Amino acid sequence: MKNNHSKKSIKTVEIPIQGMTCVDCSFDIEAAIKKVPGVQTVEVLVNSEKAHVQFDPTKASIEDIHSAIENAGYCTPLSLQPTVQPKNPSDTQIPLGNFTNRILILFGIVFGVVLLVVVMGEVLGIFDRYTEQIPWFVWLILVIISGYSIFRGVIQATLRKQITSHTLMTVGLIAAAVVGEWTTALLIVFFMRVAEYVEKFTTERARQALKNLTRLAPLTARIEKNGEEQEVMIGAVQKDDIVIVRPGERIPVDGVVIDGQATVNQAAITGESMPAEVGVGAKVYAATIAQFGTLRIRTTLIGEDTTFGKVIKLVEEAETHRADVQRVADKFSAYYLPVVVVVATLTFVFSHNPLATAAVLVVACSCSFAMATPIAVLASVGAAAKRGLLVKGGKYLEELSRIDVLLIDKTGTLTLGRPTILDVVSLGKMTESEIVKLAASAERYSEHPLAEAVRTLAHNRNITLSQPSEFVAIPGKGIRTKISDKSIAVGSKRLFTDSMLNDKKIHEIISKLEIQGKTCLIVSQDDTIVGILAASDTTRTEVPKAIDDLRALGIKKIELLTGDNERVAASLANTLKVDYQAGLLPEDKIRIVKEYQKKGHTVAMIGDGVNDAPALAQANVGIAMGAAGTDVAIEAAHIALMRDDWALIPEVIHISRRTMSVVKFNIGFTVVYNFIGLALASTGILPPVFAAAAQTLPDLIILGNSSRLLKRSVFTKNIPINKVKFTNRNEKGAECDPNTCACGSVSIDQVHS
Repeated sequence: MKNNHSKKSIKTVEIPIQGMTCVDCSFDIEAAIKKVPGVQTVEVLVNSEKAHVQFDPTKASIEDIHSAIENAGYCTPLSLQPTVQPKNPSDTQIPLGNFTNRILILFGIVFGVVLLVVVMGEVLGIFDRYTEQIPWFVWLILVIISGYSIFRGVIQATLRKQITSHTLMTVGLIAAAVVGEWTTALLIVFFMRVAEYVEKFTTERARQALKNLTRLAPLTARIEKNGEEQEVMIGAVQKDDIVIVRPGERIPVDGVVIDGQATVNQAAITGESMPAEVGVGAKVYAATIAQFGTLRIRTTLIGEDTTFGKVIKLVEEAETHRADVQRVADKFSAYYLPVVVVVATLTFVFSHNPLATAAVLVVACSCSFAMATPIAVLASVGAAAKRGLLVKGGKYLEELSRIDVLLIDKTGTLTLGRPTILDVVSLGKMTESEIVKLAASAERYSEHPLAEAVRTLAHNRNITLSQPSEFVAIPGKGIRTKISDKSIAVGSKRLFTDSMLNDKKIHEIISKLEIQGKTCLIVSQDDTIVGILAASDTTRTEVPKAIDDLRALGIKKIELLTGDNERVAASLANTLKVDYQAGLLPEDKIRIVKEYQKKGHTVAMIGDGVNDAPALAQANVGIAMGAAGTDVAIEAAHIALMRDDWALIPEVIHISRRTMSVVKFNIGFTVVYNFIGLALASTGILPPVFAAAAQTLPDLIILGNSSRLLKRSVFTKNIPINKVKFTNRNEKGAECDPNTCACGSVSIDQVHS
């Protein structure tokens, strides 16, 4: 009982953190928080600038955690609630601590530039007689002032019994000062500050994609209360509130349109540049833009519960799913600093040269190792999210980059998932209309696409449905129910016994329909088959081209998995020139995934994320199609395509391979670069000053290489979001003002009279 009570008392908080520049910072913060009594788990997200902490509130408080973070040398805002950007720049107030820090930074930059000029003059022999006359304590004061923030961090790390790259560089700096090389010591401080700024710039550049994404979320909403409109903070909006959205405004909530019609740019969710026309009854999503027209929306979801909120949350947490190659880099980084200490010790023992020893310590920088993977992954994940590709982390990008087997669901994935009933066959005394009524009534509460097709046929024929009872859905087979005390079954052949199907006429009808590539739904009443419905689905038009692109990427094994019969599956598979397995139940798909994995293959599974959720979860990479607004799809899959577009599948695979290529280059470059630096420093070829300058280069190379991932994939066919131009045109092609044009017809580049 005590354990249960303890579990119930555990609290989870999300704490914003400022000042993190690389993965080493996250290790420092994680270690500091874990020392707080009562803390259970800590997850520090460098790129999202926050920490998720689980703790026992009876043993620790949020204030204790804040103090631990601040004692580690980082800042935590006092308020965890988002604030509205002030409309007037004069309303912005700079905290005193930040102001002081900026003054110190400015002083460091100015002083460094002056110092660089002085040293260059000294190299030329211009200032020798002046620098020699400066007392040592003046040099010491200058070193302390210019490197104050760095030295403070080193002291704090030392008190926590931690050694960082700045610790080693500080030791090298002290060594230079001890032997009287004060100008060298000052230049080391200068380049340490330069390296610090470069790391901050590199990390901020990588974070930009995520920040651009989060800025799309509206902070306020206009709601209708008692017939009047009022603007409120988004946190004040409640479920079922009526939200008013005017032309050009972002929709602040997920909801259903109850009045109005508009052209909505859904790029923030789906990545699709072409807008969609929405009207009464349509679902709309937060962060999308009502380009033309006013909407009244009944709120269903707000804040982080919206589809956009889930996208932001998953993109922020993507770095928690670390790729294997990143774990290798992290381990290498952990062992690297002890190796540097050993090399420095051996250098001093054999050369008795303190400056060479100092150079070894100064050239060591583990941040570049730690940054090699996450910078690239964040750039890819953030950029992909803007295109409607939701990737849950580097782990899945790495897995996707090496897949060699691609398994595909049929209904709703390869096809539109909107089948149409083309044939109704009566096998007894019932008329076609009676069979349609019986089947549609039985399928009244089914969510399967075929059930929707049957109901649509009944609606088109103006057939009134009966009320079913004891409804039971049997996955992969069909449904059983009762109507007017009669047992009704509708489904595939697997739903019925051999004795019920043992009729030559039934076999002939089903065979004929299946040869035509149609799916048969058998209808029975009181264990007697009374009719057959034949449905056909339409293959997505972009699928053949996407399959060709996948083959061009080197994926040779592409296989269709479907619950349909052999003939229907064969017809589609032959058209697409892929392998297939038919007549499968959901558990069969899981079994097939496992069989390929046991043979050593890396498997990707593509499905609609609802019926295929178990198989998607079992695959090395599960890809869900059309996941916008679908919680099950977003949760089950490792990668979610926010719109139904097969062109995104080869694109996301191409992105994964580009990402891993960039990551491998980043890691390889930093390893080679740092070991060359150690070799040159230990032999005395690389003096401390140039060793300090050299450590800034890897970060810039990593940034430049990773920035390539922000460019669009060669497989994409959509216009970049920021280049979409929304205009209204008349019949002559000239732009017109939608607010004054008398035509009343408005859309993107739409021609009207």
